[in-house]
Amino acid sequence: MKEPHSGQFERGTDGPKVIVVGVDGSESSMRAAAYAAGLARRQGALLALVYVQPVMAAGAALGAPVAAVTDEIAEDLMAQIREATERMRGIFEVRWEFHTFRGDPFNGLAKAADDLKADAVVVGASEQAGHRFIGSVAVRLVKAGRWPVTVVP
Repeated sequence: MKEPHSGQFERGTDGPKVIVVGVDGSESSMRAAAYAAGLARRQGALLALVYVQPVMAAGAALGAPVAAVTDEIAEDLMAQIREATERMRGIFEVRWEFHTFRGDPFNGLAKAADDLKADAVVVGASEQAGHRFIGSVAVRLVKAGRWPVTVVP
């Protein structure tokens, strides 16, 4: 006999309820956000846009205002998201939240996905050549094996 539903979180039962997408202002991350927004709209899921503010120890040691620069990027991304939402109001409705973390992109996205109980993670393909040698954020997320990961070119 099957036990009744305990009310606990369960992945992959009725389609995604939370889709996490990593955004950093790059073209590939904005394509990933657009793709994830379409998924969220069709599934009636919450779209969680996540920007991970890099911690640049070398810049901080030289007195560069690193936090101020990354805060500006976060504010600019939020403004772009709000503007796109307003343009599409009444045509393309999607529930969304914006989150920002400090640290490296992999750990920030993994924390966001865990904290938000994400059913799926969407990221843009890396635009940096060196990642084929050391591994991109997307590859690390896939290897973690904790969520379905979609990589948008």
